[in-house]
Amino acid sequence: MIKVALFEDNRHLRDSIQLVLNDSDGMLCTGAFPDCSNLMKDILQSNPDVILMDIEMPGMNGIEASKLISSQFPNIKIVMQTVFEDADRIFQAIKAGAAGYMLKSTNSDTITSFIKDVMDGGAPMSPLVARKVLALVKSPNGISVANSTFALTDREKEILQLLVEGDSYKLVADKLFISFFTVQTHIKHIYEKLHVNSKTEAVTKALKENLV
Repeated sequence: MIKVALFEDNRHLRDSIQLVLNDSDGMLCTGAFPDCSNLMKDILQSNPDVILMDIEMPGMNGIEASKLISSQFPNIKIVMQTVFEDADRIFQAIKAGAAGYMLKSTNSDTITSFIKDVMDGGAPMSPLVARKVLALVKSPNGISVANSTFALTDREKEILQLLVEGDSYKLVADKLFISFFTVQTHIKHIYEKLHVNSKTEAVTKALKENLV
């Protein structure tokens, strides 16, 4: 059973998503909150595997909340929800520890699919958001700029690109026709070269340094 907590200030949307989650096989909404005023208490009480986090809320916003959650509860996956497609907000959310990013117009089937994907190690994003992210890793002339400082191999760059696009390790293995174990080995080397400890940190560094 995947336990999901929801932080959303729009009551109608909050209630709707809560119903979607509780009607989905293998999912349970353990908490639905209008803001982050009692963030730590709400997380401890709801004990979620995944958090759906609104970006714009009164008081503490979703990006600030995600930073706190990532530092205190690193095993909890965070999926950002927003009406914004702003590239800077997307980048801030990823740096804050978000594992996925979807627009509030996302339908109910896609919401549950995103949650399952993020639990499987993916980094799901709505198509419009994914295009914004890919634009962030491109140079002004549209050509990816690889920073040689990190000495990534072509295969490592290829895998890092797929991680940035939101693919899970299993999907990376399928796309590149290599074993899951081989993907894990490459990712271990990528982490060592980038001096990071998680996929979120690797994606953030790839975006910041134009590595793919």
